[in-house]
Formats: sequence, structure tokens, C-alpha cells
Amino acid sequence: MTTALLVVAGVLVVAVVVAFLLRRRFLLSGLGAVTMWLRPGSSGRWSVGVAWYGGETLLWYRALSLSVRPQHRLCRAGFRVEGRRPAGSDDVALPPDVVVLSCDTGDGRRELAMEPSTVTGFLSWVESAPPVR
Repeated sequence: MTTALLVVAGVLVVAVVVAFLLRRRFLLSGLGAVTMWLRPGSSGRWSVGVAWYGGETLLWYRALSLSVRPQHRLCRAGFRVEGRRPAGSDDVALPPDVVVLSCDTGDGRRELAMEPSTVTGFLSWVESAPPVR
């Protein structure tokens, strides 16, 4: 009986790990998909995830999750980048070479961190939004 329970538990653990890896591979396979860290203005914690930007929205999916729904949906029309800085000593959860963008969104302030090679494409996407009337 105990051996059977251990086998079932092992199979479940392997199934969860495989599901997690397949989800991450699927998220990173799309065009406009990048690894991005996000910190809401009211929080001190950075969360790593995968962001898809294209069209009029940025969809951000938490990396350490099995959810297929985006945790944050940011509209490009209400998105404004207010500042840019390198990751500092207080950003211990971030790799040292990322760029942090302070942003104002329709849902409040957010900070986004991404690789320097990603920043140019992301800022082009933000700036190419049609003018708001």
C-alpha cells in the first residue's frame, strides 16, 4: 500500500513539473514574448514572468504558475514610461544587468524590468501607440 502511494505521488510530481515546463515553453514561443520582471507600485516584491506585447495590450504571465490566464493586462493607450534606471542594490531579486522602467498605467504605477536588448523593442511598441484623443 505504501509503495503504491509513493508511486502515485511520484507520478503526480512528474506530471506537475512537465506541465510547468510545457506552459513556459509555450509562453516563450510566441512573437513578442520576453522574460520580464514586474513590481506593482504598492508592492516591494519583484515577480518574474513572461510578457507578450503586441496589438494594444501587454499580457504578463507569472513564471512560477500553472495558470493559463495572464496575471496582468496593461493597455498600451494608457501606458506611459516615466523613467529608466539600471537595477540597483535594493533590487536584490533582479539580475544586475537589467533595466528598470517606471511606468504609469491605467491601473496605477508599475515597474517593469527587462534585459537591455529587450528595452528598445518594448519602448518602440509603447511609443507607436496611436494618439489618445
